[in-house]
Amino acid sequence: MAENIRDIKRRIKSVNSTKQITHAMELVASSKLRKARMKAEARKAYFDTMLSSMREMAAQAGKVKSVYLQEREVKKTLYVVITADRGLAGGYNANVIKSVTNAITDKEKACLVTLGTKGRDYFRKRGYEVIKDFTGMSEQPTYANASEVGKQIMEMYVSGEVDEVVLAYTEFVSTITQKANNIKLLPISPHEFDEEKKTEEGFIPLIMTYEPSPEALLDYLIPKYIWNTVYGAMIEGSASEQGARRMAMETATENANEMIDVLTLHYNRARQAQITQELTEIIGGAEALK
Repeated sequence: MAENIRDIKRRIKSVNSTKQITHAMELVASSKLRKARMKAEARKAYFDTMLSSMREMAAQAGKVKSVYLQEREVKKTLYVVITADRGLAGGYNANVIKSVTNAITDKEKACLVTLGTKGRDYFRKRGYEVIKDFTGMSEQPTYANASEVGKQIMEMYVSGEVDEVVLAYTEFVSTITQKANNIKLLPISPHEFDEEKKTEEGFIPLIMTYEPSPEALLDYLIPKYIWNTVYGAMIEGSASEQGARRMAMETATENANEMIDVLTLHYNRARQAQITQELTEIIGGAEALK
């Protein structure tokens, strides 16, 4: 009985230590989540202004020619996969990886650029072609990181190494909801901008003259658009990672509290049984001496 009580006390101590760790991780994730959302809000004004310029250019899509707009036969597709460098984030990594594996029907016609160790390790172990991997930027992405990734993407696309680029990331909906998305990054379809501007109430296209030419301006804007889209996806991924980790650690802390309550109840019962047994033995010994 004494050994059983010591085992229960040891388990309570162990679970309590784990609870302290998970609670600390929950607080850290909450802090990082706030910072990621602030980054997303700071980026919005620049991205909206640039997007409006892209929409104006889309009005002249029939007159403008650019390598980034040309549709070609898809012989190889590049998937840019944004995952985390660390685990303990619920289903965050698994969901985006699953969305990519479902999209790839032929390994020979797909290659990958991965952001985060989780995606890199998963795809390499399963025989996928990982062209380039970026690590150490999943939790605190910067625009410089996005530019580096964007340059790699565009070099491969312009050189003809790949014919299509798909960006796989996790959209932050709320702290408890994150959605894995696959979006076509290249080639850019002008119709996407046409549809967006048509849905805007009161949108009036402007008649503008571009210098030195619409093509030159588009070749300048599109890389910025690509980099900013990648940066936005990285920020969304960072917020989603911290949101998923916060929920996972909150759940783990709650489970630890429940386990401690159950173990404490078992401990009290065992302790009461031990006291009852000792009293019985004392009373029995006293009766034997009479």
